[in-house]
Amino acid sequence: MGDSRFTAECGGRIVFPFAGRLSVIDENNDFLLVDKPAGMPVHPSKPDERGTLWNHLGGLLAFECATGGAVSIITRLDRETSGLTLVAKHRSAARSLCRRMEAHAIRKTYLALVFGWPAESEWVVDQPLLRLGSVMESKIWLKQGIHPAGYPSKTRFEVLWKGFARGDKERAVSLLSAMPVTGRMHQIRVHAAWSGYPLVGDKIYGVDDGCYLEFIETGWTESLENRLLMPRHALHAWRLSFDEPSARWQCPVPEDIWGLAGDLVGLPEYLVGDSGQLFGGSGRRGQNTFCSQTGDAAE
Repeated sequence: MGDSRFTAECGGRIVFPFAGRLSVIDENNDFLLVDKPAGMPVHPSKPDERGTLWNHLGGLLAFECATGGAVSIITRLDRETSGLTLVAKHRSAARSLCRRMEAHAIRKTYLALVFGWPAESEWVVDQPLLRLGSVMESKIWLKQGIHPAGYPSKTRFEVLWKGFARGDKERAVSLLSAMPVTGRMHQIRVHAAWSGYPLVGDKIYGVDDGCYLEFIETGWTESLENRLLMPRHALHAWRLSFDEPSARWQCPVPEDIWGLAGDLVGLPEYLVGDSGQLFGGSGRRGQNTFCSQTGDAAE
């Protein structure tokens, strides 16, 4: 796949550039699995918007579209979230994959870089979520929060690594795996913040939700970078697996996340590529990705 380069905008004003590569991880007659770069929206928000995942799928699946296929995005990611995205090629596949999602037969594991060092090596957050504006005043319309009237929401967290952002001893960070049992909007980000470990780069649930309003007003600034460290929340859809038939896929972590880690001392060997870079680094198609299937390919 060629490079997909795009720029985030705010009110028609360029706020910061993103550069990424949309890579195909796997494909069969029923579905396509792609690695979506951070900053790429899934769907257009206006008729003439280009550079979205949906636009790219129109080219990737031109034959399916021309022959009556109905393309459906099964696992949707926020604009700023990178990583694995599952796409059905036809209606029958979409129905089957949605049923499997509802039955929890498709599992997703995310990687999140957060502020702080958790005391526990793993924990579960089982707290209901809803849009805060539906029960109280909220300056941010889409902001979610924990509330007893919310929908059941559950996330499992595990600490993979603790260190310092770019080696700065004043900026303790940790790398977590996050496994959502349910799939509510912003669930991982809210549950991580509720645990006391907000995501690096999170303008809404991070150090101060005023960062989001400031960003809308001014765009990305040095002041925001000093507080958030990176211009998008550090969340990556890392692994996706199927139950019966068993299959698992993994994609590399983008450089903006692993580049902040700096000090890799103590990181488990399976998380470090042969070059010593975290998760293999570049994210080029075929590099440091795997698919394991029962009775088929080995890891």
